[in-house]
Amino acid sequence: MNIPITQLQTPALLVDHAVLVRNCETMREKAVRSRVDFRPHVKTHKVTEIGRLQHGGKPGPVTVSTLAEAEHFADAGFDDITYAVPIAPEKLGRAADLADRVKRLNILIDSSKALEAIESFTASRGSHFDVFLKVDCGYHRAGVDPDDPSSLELGLKMSKTRGIHFRGLLTHAGHSYHATDRVEILRVAAEEAAAVDRFASRLAEFGVDQLVRSVGSTPTASLVESFEHVDEVRPGNYVFYDAFQSTLGSCSFEDCAATVLTSVIGVYKEQNRVLIDAGALALSKDTGADHLIPHFGYGIVCDLAMNRLALRIDALSQEHGKVSVTGPFDLERFPVGSKLRIIPNHSCLTAAMFDSYQVVRAGEAVDQWRPARGW
Repeated sequence: MNIPITQLQTPALLVDHAVLVRNCETMREKAVRSRVDFRPHVKTHKVTEIGRLQHGGKPGPVTVSTLAEAEHFADAGFDDITYAVPIAPEKLGRAADLADRVKRLNILIDSSKALEAIESFTASRGSHFDVFLKVDCGYHRAGVDPDDPSSLELGLKMSKTRGIHFRGLLTHAGHSYHATDRVEILRVAAEEAAAVDRFASRLAEFGVDQLVRSVGSTPTASLVESFEHVDEVRPGNYVFYDAFQSTLGSCSFEDCAATVLTSVIGVYKEQNRVLIDAGALALSKDTGADHLIPHFGYGIVCDLAMNRLALRIDALSQEHGKVSVTGPFDLERFPVGSKLRIIPNHSCLTAAMFDSYQVVRAGEAVDQWRPARGW
């Protein structure tokens, strides 16, 4: 398969192989230097080929956001998996089936109700689960407050509950995405590590020790020099990065490995805009870093050589994107049928819109990868 990208049907998700490999190697090498376990998140890409690249070419420990991802990766030989979403009790049976065929499946809880559901399930089935306690380090999406006495009580109860192995404490600094500069991201990174380290120390005072302190956030993982006071890191978006990350300062523009190839399907000189065939179902409607650049638009518009253009995607409908001129620009450069490349605002959501990715080397699609689908 060697197809010039200009001949691909649009919209198409392009993955620059060289940039992807560089991103994977940079993060893995940082984890190795820091002497921490590396369990990258695969929700951004959902393909086993990239999962292997994240571990230097072979299967290794991974983090997933759906059981469908877990099953897909298990089928490909990945046998150490963390399902990093608080588990719904009705999914315990499916999780147990998967746990029976891999070396380890870690699940996640953040409430006594979930713990009771696991205890009841394991008692009836005669099985057990490896379980992490989700800790809130400031994002306030999920997790227990590490400084609340009730959180300590829950952790101690987990250590004594039959049918589970209390594996560790897991957190995610999602609030790093709201930072305004590198200094603030590094402050959040310190908070992220401190939350699980502090909580682990409190539990150790009661004899609950050897817990894994697990953290994961692409902005924090990208900017720290080394990982300290933690045992495991789980970044995910770093494989592709995106327009949000490059604007935030987590990466450079040149680190963005995933782009959406789109065709110009309308040119409207009197309105100073063009229309493209990449809409909400190709780009998602995630906004960019509006807290840093108001009216950011729905991605960064580039030509085929990845030169940024004075264009902004102002609006998306299902299959259309309205692109306006924002500076000196000759619309005649891009007549109907010409191609553009869009760096998406959020590569995780954008990649999830496509049932295959075009792997690109030197302007040609040389392979095609298919992601896991469903939940």
